[in-house]
Amino acid sequence: MVKNINQLTTESRNPASAHLDEMSIADIVTLMNQEDAKVSQSIQSQLPAIAKAVALIVAAFKAGGRLIYMGAGTSGRLGVLDAAECVPTFGTDPAMVRGIIAGGQKAMTVAVEGAEDSLTLGVQDLKDLTLTVHDAVVGIAASGRTPYVIGALTYANEIGAATISLACNDHAEISNIAQVAIEVTPGPEVLSGSTRLKAGTAEKMVLNMLSTISMVKIGKVYHNLMVDVKPTNEKLVIRAKHIIELATGVDSTTASTLFESAGHDVKTAIVMALAQVDATTAHDRLKKADGVVRDAL
Repeated sequence: MVKNINQLTTESRNPASAHLDEMSIADIVTLMNQEDAKVSQSIQSQLPAIAKAVALIVAAFKAGGRLIYMGAGTSGRLGVLDAAECVPTFGTDPAMVRGIIAGGQKAMTVAVEGAEDSLTLGVQDLKDLTLTVHDAVVGIAASGRTPYVIGALTYANEIGAATISLACNDHAEISNIAQVAIEVTPGPEVLSGSTRLKAGTAEKMVLNMLSTISMVKIGKVYHNLMVDVKPTNEKLVIRAKHIIELATGVDSTTASTLFESAGHDVKTAIVMALAQVDATTAHDRLKKADGVVRDAL
């Protein structure tokens, strides 16, 4: 296993940073920026696989299922982060997109020894969530061989859930388990083996695509506006009213009036304005259209 780990691209030494400790601050800043520029390029070849993964997630949502991210360390934290952001951005129920990290909530800030090396812990975490055939599980592992993720994906396959893997090495072990495999390889890190750097950035960029595009395809977006945003603080209230302005062309005063009349629901306010109907009718239209603004109009 040690030999296998040492042979991974993510563990390799980067020749460009061989003298990192001797370089000036300005030179290191420049080098890291140059290396980070390689990340988006490394994703390009995986766009077809990412599109297939999104299709599986959309199908899961439409069947009443969930999107579940599974990972350890940085990979797990990124999954938790992406899941948490779906609630305010898209107004999702917290249970709809879940981020599960090996070792539990404590592992978000403190390493939990041995958690990622367990083949059974990921299985138990999915059992605790009562995984079903309607769910989609995304196993995230920069190395592509994390036992926690391997166990989780294997169990998800047994249940019949959709399975997706995301690794930062070619020919990753988890790729052999998932229905759709995504392998993004941005190359050796500036700090050898520190996969919170380019690998972590690559993972975050892919997760952005998976969640955002899936939400677009289930009606959480109108044009390019986040119309299911939940106005839970002052900033989001201002954003919600501005979205109503942008979507309907009304002025700020009218947008505020619509916002209040719609019970602070942006979609309802938009349908009220564009279809020239009252709040009750707009709400009923949206309900019949499964929340899709275009269909409600």
